[in-house]
Amino acid sequence: MILRRSLCWLLASSISPAILTAQSDDLLARIWTAEQQAQATFTTACGTVTEVRISKLMVKPLVLHGKFCAEGTNRFMLEYAEPNPMRIRLNDSYLNVKIDGGKTQVMDIGNDVHRVQSSFSGQNSFETLKKDFTVTAQEDRLDFEMKLIPRSENLRRRFNYLVVKLNKRDFLPRSLEVDSKSGVNSVFTFDITSKNIKLPEDTFEVLKTK
Repeated sequence: MILRRSLCWLLASSISPAILTAQSDDLLARIWTAEQQAQATFTTACGTVTEVRISKLMVKPLVLHGKFCAEGTNRFMLEYAEPNPMRIRLNDSYLNVKIDGGKTQVMDIGNDVHRVQSSFSGQNSFETLKKDFTVTAQEDRLDFEMKLIPRSENLRRRFNYLVVKLNKRDFLPRSLEVDSKSGVNSVFTFDITSKNIKLPEDTFEVLKTK
């Protein structure tokens, strides 16, 4: 769940809100209540991640393997070891991206982070979520799944949809699919190996703009 909130800012054609049937809406409310409880239970999470990225411009899918750690709603670290090294750090309003040993890109994305946090955490997050996204929810034996289609023009210019799968046991993420307007579709699959551990101080260290 921590990962979902941290990655969603990296987030569409709108469909009618009527698609939220009573059954789906009740399920979504149940998922959201449990998710808010999970936020309080799991303060940190670390593990491995595999991203499968496809595009019409790619001859074959690009598969990236790496590791991640997250703390709270706005501190996140992602490192890819192969096929090309990449390091991503999010700490409050600042995002750092370093690719294959090159120069670190420094971005202040505070407004985006705060908007996404209001959709995915906090007292009124459920209503804010439904205002910002058209959401459908379903479940199978192991997972809950939510598909989110942006409603706001700002998000619709960037993304077609998001699909989040949550483990029914602890409501931590199994996968996140991001389908972007650029034509790139990425599916992140997570294997969480540790929870609620104390992380080194430099885990989320970032450069800041002057």
